[in-house]
Amino acid sequence: MISKRTRALLAAAAAALASGCSKQAAEASRINVQLDWVAEPEHGGFYQAVAKGYFRDAGLDVNIMQGGPNAFVLQKVATAKAQIAQSDSTNTLIAISQGLPLVNIAAVFQNDPSVLMLHADNPVSRFEELNGKTIMARPEWAFLPYLRNKYHIDFKLIPQNFAVGNFIADRNFIQQGFYTAEPFFIVKGGAKPPKFLYAWDAGFDAYTTILANRPWAESHREQLRAFVAAYIRGWKDYIEGDPTPAHTLMKQLNPNVTDEFLAFSRKMIIQEKLVVGRHSTDDTQIGRISRERYAIQIGQLEELGIVPKGILTVDKVMSTDYLP
Repeated sequence: MISKRTRALLAAAAAALASGCSKQAAEASRINVQLDWVAEPEHGGFYQAVAKGYFRDAGLDVNIMQGGPNAFVLQKVATAKAQIAQSDSTNTLIAISQGLPLVNIAAVFQNDPSVLMLHADNPVSRFEELNGKTIMARPEWAFLPYLRNKYHIDFKLIPQNFAVGNFIADRNFIQQGFYTAEPFFIVKGGAKPPKFLYAWDAGFDAYTTILANRPWAESHREQLRAFVAAYIRGWKDYIEGDPTPAHTLMKQLNPNVTDEFLAFSRKMIIQEKLVVGRHSTDDTQIGRISRERYAIQIGQLEELGIVPKGILTVDKVMSTDYLP
């Protein structure tokens, strides 16, 4: 007969084992998502899905990590410190060409909203007229050598400082920016709304993308499909429904955002059809990525010498397997 003491020890061991299994199960369903910037409406799909419980309903424990100027997004995903991240498709392609184990799995924005901002009365209205000008932008932005190559122009580059003070002070200033964000602060600073030169009008049409650690994605297919479906549901609800749940969460995480900015940025995202696509008539394109567009991007980077020819293929850089 088993003694009371032995039964107690066995019960304790069983409880510990159950607890360990529960912890392992929880860790298996936990997904760390690294953002490229602090909590703002460009992450509306993520935060609405968290706030409304869409990830939780899919059996996922999703941890959203804010980014910033030195977030090292791609490196964190490559080293599995995060499983999923938001970035632009161009930098992701370059990172993959350098051997980082990444894969593009869905779109945040169908068109990357990185633009060149100019004062409304700046006489420059075409890309060719940038010749000899000074531009503040991220030095690694592949659109810059693309401009030089396509239009046979050159310009002086000032590294991006992620502020708009210089732009407001100098009516001739030209600066890279997200047109869903910086224009708000430019107007608040006393300047008129800026005008934009859109990268896609020059034929350089990148995505803002969701990427994943490729080995993790391949071993967590159903989990990742559930994640993407919940994320798309979050975007649909954020742009078509009440954004208050996401905005409340954003303000808790990023005290610098105001209701006025959140409303402005969300309006720009909707008005410019960034999530659904400029040429779409409904919301069926949310999250979708195209093999054809990635093939074009690869070709452009190869032509510029940024990526060696033959290193990248469409199958190596993206997958539609995780889309609903």
